[in-house]
Amino acid sequence: MVRSKGVRAVHLAFLAALAAGAHHHHHVGPGLLAGAGLVGGFAVGITGMGGGALMTPALVLLFRVDPKVAVASDLVNSLVMKPIGGAVHVRRGTIHWSLVGWMILGSVPSAFLGAFLLNLLGDSQHVQAQVKALLGWALIVASAAIVAKAVLTAREQRRLASLGEQPNQHPYRIKPVPTILVGVVGGTIVGMTSVGSGSLMIVLLMLLYPRLSSKSLVGTDLVQAVPLVGAAALGQLAFGHIDFGLAGALIAGSVPGVYLGARFSAIAPDAVVRPVLVVVLTASALALLVGNHYSSLAWALLIMVVTGLPLWGAVDATLRPSADWQAAGRSRTRWVAAQGIGAPFGVGLLISLLYFARVRAQVVRAALPSDAPTGRGPALATF
Repeated sequence: MVRSKGVRAVHLAFLAALAAGAHHHHHVGPGLLAGAGLVGGFAVGITGMGGGALMTPALVLLFRVDPKVAVASDLVNSLVMKPIGGAVHVRRGTIHWSLVGWMILGSVPSAFLGAFLLNLLGDSQHVQAQVKALLGWALIVASAAIVAKAVLTAREQRRLASLGEQPNQHPYRIKPVPTILVGVVGGTIVGMTSVGSGSLMIVLLMLLYPRLSSKSLVGTDLVQAVPLVGAAALGQLAFGHIDFGLAGALIAGSVPGVYLGARFSAIAPDAVVRPVLVVVLTASALALLVGNHYSSLAWALLIMVVTGLPLWGAVDATLRPSADWQAAGRSRTRWVAAQGIGAPFGVGLLISLLYFARVRAQVVRAALPSDAPTGRGPALATF
């Protein structure tokens, strides 16, 4: 009896969500929505990131969809797209399941929390403006993350090539607490904005596990994103923000888009695709943040600095050899995680200032004895 009442309650909640979604419908042609889904899916297939970061602002800016409905409906769209890419990597054996498990511990409950926080904001015009601003900030973080990923990948490849080493298919050592925190940060942001599961989180993973191969990074991130996006979508369903008609039209375009993007990914040059993606995301972010208040542009630029500097600091810290950190008596994992995970919340800026002002110099000085031909290394190592 109790069980049947519980099933009935879930059924009623689902029907209520459908009814609420109907009120949010914006009579946009399904063909246009499918076309937008096709473009978003193609971007995901060709780059592995940018789905939510492209689709949600497109719904808000081009189709004038309520920001909350745009976030919720795009989460449903992502829930269909993610398993397609993840299945490919499962077949190829490029998934590190331990990392997936640790990230899910943080991301799934945080995704519910993000959906709950978004619902707490209410539905007024002022709240819609706040959600737009939040989405704009998330897009700037995603843009900075894509740039950081390109820089980190290039520098790490050069470093490994100079040492005659190859990337690892599996991490040398799992770091549970920082990995869970990556899930917490990503889950909260995705639950509130639908942005970050394929852009921000993969960069944070790269910072924690720099020797992990690109195939393993992308595959692991895609698979962990499935329960993450599912949790966020369920949270939005519970609060009645999903427009299933809108989500269905997006899915109709995104599924073939992902397939076509994956087919073209082998011939599409990253040097062209990623800069275009960054420009589109940044322009969308500025449009969401500035609106009719051009003084907000200063805030947008400030946010770019606040997030960009700690991400650069995390990249710089990652590329410095572990032996140099040990010689300086510092923890590389701690400084990389603190800057990378703290970047979206502002605290990463303060940590990065301390890193560049003091810690980095200590690590650099600790590296001098092994490079100096004079034998005065031991004296320098005491700094």
